[in-house]
Amino acid sequence: MDKTLVSVVVITKNEENNIAECLLSVHGWADEIIVVDDESTDRTVELSEKYADKVFHRRMDNEGTHRNWAYAQAKNEWVLSLDSDERITPELRDEISQVLKENKIYHAFTIPRRNYLGDYWVKFGGQYPAAQLRLFLKDHFKYEEVEVHPRVFLDGETGYLTKNMIHYSYRDFSHFLAKLNGQTTLEAKKWVQTGRQMSFGRAVWRTMDRFPRSYIRKKAYKDGFIGFMVSFFASLYQIISYAKYWEMKQRIKEK
Repeated sequence: MDKTLVSVVVITKNEENNIAECLLSVHGWADEIIVVDDESTDRTVELSEKYADKVFHRRMDNEGTHRNWAYAQAKNEWVLSLDSDERITPELRDEISQVLKENKIYHAFTIPRRNYLGDYWVKFGGQYPAAQLRLFLKDHFKYEEVEVHPRVFLDGETGYLTKNMIHYSYRDFSHFLAKLNGQTTLEAKKWVQTGRQMSFGRAVWRTMDRFPRSYIRKKAYKDGFIGFMVSFFASLYQIISYAKYWEMKQRIKEK
């Protein structure tokens, strides 16, 4: 079988529990597999070397810059960006192969993503299809060079794929909270570094608004207790980010 002319790029750091399954989902299909590792201390690099064509070692400065550097290493025009906890389904592989043969219009494509908490597919609350822009022409695509939730800059039109990628978002609630803790720290740092002015009132309003928007309007209640907890944790994002932002600002004033 001819390989699809796409470079799969995966960013890693201490992902020994995920990386093999991620790479296996594209191994033998993609023309090139690249792993860019951020100083892992577990078996991530060892496992990556079994399936990847290239493994680079680069310390992450910020997410946007790190990803842009990683994509620049690809030899193919088309790049498929994956995280270590994501998997490409056979149906999606077939769709990508067909689209890249026929496409003459789009410079990028979004991919619907199925998010899992443990073994449970979270279907509501905005968690699905949760389309991600992950397939793109590398010379027409760039991330904003910031630490968390970088914006995408794309030169050209976007198409929409229909087959799913799988995302094992969280192993359990403890893992969810650990990720929330890390992401809110980075969010607060971004606010400070960019000079963004965030008020307590605005943070409270966003916190109060997020839960009913997710749980009721986007029907997370259909996912039962898991839907409630996902909506609740998501609602805490803004107020926790603000608390850390407030602390960072206080430390700056005290210097």
